[in-house]
Amino acid sequence: MIKVIHRFAVLFALALAGQFSALSNEYNVLDYGAVSDGKTMCTRAIQKAIDAAHKAGGGKVVISKGVYLSGSIILKSGVELHLDKKAKLLGSTNPADYIRLNRWLALIMADKSRNIAITGNGEIDGQGLQLALHVDSLFYAGKVDSANYNFGDKRPKVTVRPQIIEFVNCRDIKVTGVTIRNAASWVQSYLQCRNLEVEGIRVESDSYWNNDGIDIIDCKQVRISNSYFNCSDDGICLKSYNHPRDKTTFCDSIYIGGCTVRSSASAIKFGTASNSGFKNVTIENIKVFDTYRSAIALESYHNGILENVLIQNVKAKNTGNAIFIRLGKRFQDERVGKVRNVTIRDVKVAIASGRPDKDYIYKGPALPYFHNPFPSSIAGIPGYPVKDVLLENICITYPGGGHPGYANAPISRLDNVPEKESDYPEFSMFGELPAWGFYIRHVAGLEMKNVTLKLKTADYRPAFVFDDAKEVKLQSIQVKGDNKSNPIVMHNSAGVEMIE
Repeated sequence: MIKVIHRFAVLFALALAGQFSALSNEYNVLDYGAVSDGKTMCTRAIQKAIDAAHKAGGGKVVISKGVYLSGSIILKSGVELHLDKKAKLLGSTNPADYIRLNRWLALIMADKSRNIAITGNGEIDGQGLQLALHVDSLFYAGKVDSANYNFGDKRPKVTVRPQIIEFVNCRDIKVTGVTIRNAASWVQSYLQCRNLEVEGIRVESDSYWNNDGIDIIDCKQVRISNSYFNCSDDGICLKSYNHPRDKTTFCDSIYIGGCTVRSSASAIKFGTASNSGFKNVTIENIKVFDTYRSAIALESYHNGILENVLIQNVKAKNTGNAIFIRLGKRFQDERVGKVRNVTIRDVKVAIASGRPDKDYIYKGPALPYFHNPFPSSIAGIPGYPVKDVLLENICITYPGGGHPGYANAPISRLDNVPEKESDYPEFSMFGELPAWGFYIRHVAGLEMKNVTLKLKTADYRPAFVFDDAKEVKLQSIQVKGDNKSNPIVMHNSAGVEMIE
């Protein structure tokens, strides 16, 4: 019944190994006029070193021990930017020191470059709080267009707050070893790039709003491994901006493994932008902690196709939600996307009883109503089900304590759970849900095998609710800590097979 295809196995990593031969030519930025005092602007000196290496056919630009203050620099083909241990590239707090090459402002930029790298054991510090507050002050001084200000959130939009890294339309990229801190916006984004390897980096960025740890946008052949992300927004995020009529540009052949994520939003997320979609993605050996929203969030919201996804060996603790899979429809006149062929297995999650992000400076937005703990959800929309999903070897522990006085949604009112087809996708989007463990609606082809739900204290709701679910196979389902005679409720469902 379930057909999950994972043929690619991310073999492109072998090809990457040959893209980065040793670069014998070194260009120390000190030789080009840089001063390592953290006060002197070094933008021109660093750029001169990059330009010289590029002109010579490639080389290593070395930032040696010390602190180097800089605005936007452009990384060009054949150039490796290397930060020695105890070297720090410090982003300017003056917005005038940043430019945009293609999309947004950024500290380190590249457009249509090939064979580029950022390496070493040094640090890149964007000084994001000071920089963002400077941008904010410019708005109140009348120097930032009101179109670039988010009046609802009372802060400048991400488009006018510099990122730390933005690479667009680049090929054969390596980012390894470095620590990246304190972004004013997203930490790093890669748009329509190919052959990208991110390995052994550390992201520490909860300095301001919208600090996504890494955004992979319509890229192909990507490997993210053995890295740490601590960020005040989504941790590792795949996005798709391209129009669905473009059959060639979408996220494809992505491998993410051996990473640890702490997030004030979702740890691993597909979307929200999902215009073309995501295909052939493997995610494994992930640790998640202190995360406000979902450990795993798979969302097709704009009409893209999300298919052939394997997620395995995920351990999450102190998170607000375990698994959220959503097929929505942003606009009434657009075609609906697809979510199909998804396998999630070997997952162990402990749901928090309170706010899991309580120690963050920039916390996730609180809901405007009292609520019980939210279950995991798999939800399509009427006539457009989520298809062919396998959940295997799943163990989720919930705090319980659900009380019927909080936005009561009893089984007798299942038809009243709102659809919210065009609402922003989020595990809390439906409000109070009638299950404490899994809420499943508009699904066709679902297998749940060896799934265990644990409840620490009593909850008035059943463990599982299936609504408009077709071709469902339940095998070795266990519910612990709940004394209800029937922990599984089926509503408007057919083709259900239950095996002890």
